[in-house]
Amino acid sequence: MDRETAVMLLKKYNQEEFHLRHAVTVEAVMRYFAERRGEDVELWGLAGLLHDVDFEKYPEEHCVKAPELLAEIDAPEELVHAVCSHGYGIVSDVKPEKEMEKILFATDELTGLIGAAALMRPSKSTKDMELKSLKKKFKDKRFAAGCSRDIIRQGAEQLGWELDDLLGKTLEAMQEKEDEIEKVFGEVC
Repeated sequence: MDRETAVMLLKKYNQEEFHLRHAVTVEAVMRYFAERRGEDVELWGLAGLLHDVDFEKYPEEHCVKAPELLAEIDAPEELVHAVCSHGYGIVSDVKPEKEMEKILFATDELTGLIGAAALMRPSKSTKDMELKSLKKKFKDKRFAAGCSRDIIRQGAEQLGWELDDLLGKTLEAMQEKEDEIEKVFGEVC
């Protein structure tokens, strides 16, 4: 399975710009973490790209419908498990076990929070955002209320990281990959 095939599947079940941008963002963040850990960058990236493949068309079956859709492209079991486990305790009983799965679980909601915080900045960018500013937005429950702080905290705990480490590393990933995210998003749309 290659990225082009994954993008075709993503676009078959997702047309909204918001969902496509989120997929590309999480893909880039997962690639960033894989690069730093010497892991399979392509696999980690595909897990990020396809993690919400079923969400737009099947929101009531999120993480349940995904295996059926991923079977269309003969996705490996490791990828299917990662996609299903990112909804653990919310919409799925598939537990994140491997580091890739735990990072996907931990960063999914957080990328949305960081993206929302970036849009509030005059620059509309993560590049000039400081961790202190992100932490302030994280503590404000009214800001980006749809991004669950409890899930983000649970993700940090599953990884054995301090919350500040998760926030800082994910912010750094988005800062480093911001230009790539914009380029890839343009190609996907």
